[in-house]
Amino acid sequence: MEARVSAWRPAVPGIAEVFHARFITHAYPLHTHDTWTLLIVDDGVIRYDLDRHHHGALGPAVTLLPPNVAHDGRAATSHGFRKRVLYLEAAVLGEDLIGAAVDRPSLADGLLRTRIHQLHESLADPGDTFEAESRLALVADRLRTHLGRPVTSPPVRGLADDLRDLLDAKLPEAMTLAEAADTLGAHPVYLVRCFGARFGLPPHRYLTGRRVDRARRLLLDGTPAADVAAAAGFTDQAHLTRHFKRYLGTTPARYSKTR
Repeated sequence: MEARVSAWRPAVPGIAEVFHARFITHAYPLHTHDTWTLLIVDDGVIRYDLDRHHHGALGPAVTLLPPNVAHDGRAATSHGFRKRVLYLEAAVLGEDLIGAAVDRPSLADGLLRTRIHQLHESLADPGDTFEAESRLALVADRLRTHLGRPVTSPPVRGLADDLRDLLDAKLPEAMTLAEAADTLGAHPVYLVRCFGARFGLPPHRYLTGRRVDRARRLLLDGTPAADVAAAAGFTDQAHLTRHFKRYLGTTPARYSKTR
């Protein structure tokens, strides 16, 4: 098959589009975007020109193409390539970092690549907006560090506690990271950084763990497994089962039978 493509617009502030593609002979003509192009290659190698300079994108590295700068793209071999792309709104990183990205579009950072992969996985679940926002904040923070403009404010213990209390108070209702940041008067990236420094895990993992704990209690109280998902804050039964099994090694239905 010559090409396989999927694209969608997630309900996550800052992400304009998600694009997954497998190409063999397709070559992109010279073009620009009004967004940042954050690309990882899962198979093959891509050759591209950016601002009239030759570059390559391959599996271990992360490629970041800035907005409004001309680039093209093509497979480096007859094997073709498979890629995953996030088109990020310009404000996610800021247009003042375009020059730094032109100078260094390829980033050899294993942790950054892992975080981008995890962000793609969370975007596959449209009901997990908070997790996707939290992961995007971690990715954006690391990208800014590479581009020479990290968030420099030190973590504040009280702010992390405030976010934890807010998440606990809202359960089981859904909340976005943007809403939490607005309520607490802090930048989303700063919130995630403070929370991780204070509690040793990002806020989306804390929230998922609290939801799983709530589901456990409901199951042990005799609530039917089919009713637990919504009551614990999960979008549906499959969403609950996936996280429940990840945390506890068994399904909600089997867990309820241990009463």
